[in-house]
Amino acid sequence: MINVVFLGFGNVNSHLFDALYKRKEVAVKQVFNRNYIKLISPYENIPFTDDVSKIEDADVYIIGIPDDAISAFSESMPFQNRLVVHTSGGVAMDALSNKNRGGIFYPLQTFSKQRKVDFKNIPICIEAENSKDLKLLRSLGETISGNVVEISSEKRAKLHLAAVFVNNFVNHLYQIGSEILDKESLPFDLLKPLILETASKIETLSPNEAQTGPAKRNDIKTIEKHLHLLDDSEYVKFYELFTEALKKV
Repeated sequence: MINVVFLGFGNVNSHLFDALYKRKEVAVKQVFNRNYIKLISPYENIPFTDDVSKIEDADVYIIGIPDDAISAFSESMPFQNRLVVHTSGGVAMDALSNKNRGGIFYPLQTFSKQRKVDFKNIPICIEAENSKDLKLLRSLGETISGNVVEISSEKRAKLHLAAVFVNNFVNHLYQIGSEILDKESLPFDLLKPLILETASKIETLSPNEAQTGPAKRNDIKTIEKHLHLLDDSEYVKFYELFTEALKKV
């Protein structure tokens, strides 16, 4: 049995909490959060505290708070020589206080509180200062995912960078597409089959092989028409930037 305490209860930790709570190999001992939260059924019996001095003993402490607060918060822990990990993609392991044994437990996924996710195929990126802790984190990850991988802080930072491109930036482009359609009273639902097919193609094709569109085929007339339709809006710079980049691929 792996005893876990959650430190912070934002998007990542709330989803990890839900997934790990359901595993018989894991015991969720406590949730700490600076602001009071009411755990709903079936979790209402899990101990909660907003007092750092009352954090219980555990095998693994999982910090899930904003990146810039991780270092100072880990230093505030009222214990020593225990395994404390964080869930950030972009923060190095050595940002954790050295008064405890540091580690990483980073689920590579986008999380929204209003949407549940299936951890079965979500990559869990792990790192630890010693082999015993690494083995423990692997065991913990494998209770919820079939894809647990050891990645160094340096490589994880690049992985997180790549994730921002394919997730956050792409989602912003969805928003731009939605706004263009809104002005014509057209529903965003019209684009969803296209979005899903584009994502599905990556299962069998490389991004380069899957690329289509006017920039790929150097269709100058269509590109000029699109720029005219944008009519000097703030989106012109995006269209021009991506078009020029795709011409070079």
